[in-house]
Amino acid sequence: MNLEILSKNESLETQKLIISKIGELINVKNLEPGDKLPSERTLSEKFGVTRSNVRDAIQKLEFYGLLDSIPQSGTFVANIGVIAMNGMIEEILRIETPDFKSLVETRILLELKTVRLASIRRSKLDLEKIKNALLAYEAKVLKGEDAVQEDLLFHLAIARACGNSSINTFMLSITPEIITNFEKYHVCDKSLAQKGIDEHRAIFEAIKEQKPQVAKQKMKDHFSALYQYCYNVND
Repeated sequence: MNLEILSKNESLETQKLIISKIGELINVKNLEPGDKLPSERTLSEKFGVTRSNVRDAIQKLEFYGLLDSIPQSGTFVANIGVIAMNGMIEEILRIETPDFKSLVETRILLELKTVRLASIRRSKLDLEKIKNALLAYEAKVLKGEDAVQEDLLFHLAIARACGNSSINTFMLSITPEIITNFEKYHVCDKSLAQKGIDEHRAIFEAIKEQKPQVAKQKMKDHFSALYQYCYNVND
């Protein structure tokens, strides 16, 4: 097995172990909403893991609304009942790392929604950021350089413009994995990068003109290779 994959899997297992132990700690000590957890240092010593491992686990529990961290004060149990808390922790521990194809499929579904919302809600500042990302992508492509990151930054700018913080946060969470694996899985032919310039421009113009249906269609056209990867290519 690839060492990088092995390391990542071990990290996820450690995170799950810590989350499970934090759940046990809350039950054993009968902690209630507003009660403070031991410090990261104390938990790392108690669980035999690093503080960064503990921090990652706490951040994940914060993301799901089970803990609240207050700067200079500590981490506290969120306002949620014990039964709900235990049920949520069990579900979190069951979550599997999504495969790359699932991430790409999720990205397609999200972006068809974000581009419509961006067309309706975008501000002048949003348009400026989308345009800057578009120009950065064009510059890389015209130099014959890899532009995967610039491509995804263009799409993240659209996600920000949609005005939905939850969608934006989720896009940010799946983007690093997509960037890492794009070439590994040969998702898009590099020869299509030049075509991508025209497609990006069409998407930008539709957002600028506030034409949500046109923007959605232009995004679907842009995703033709991704559609093929997700639905027509055998593993």
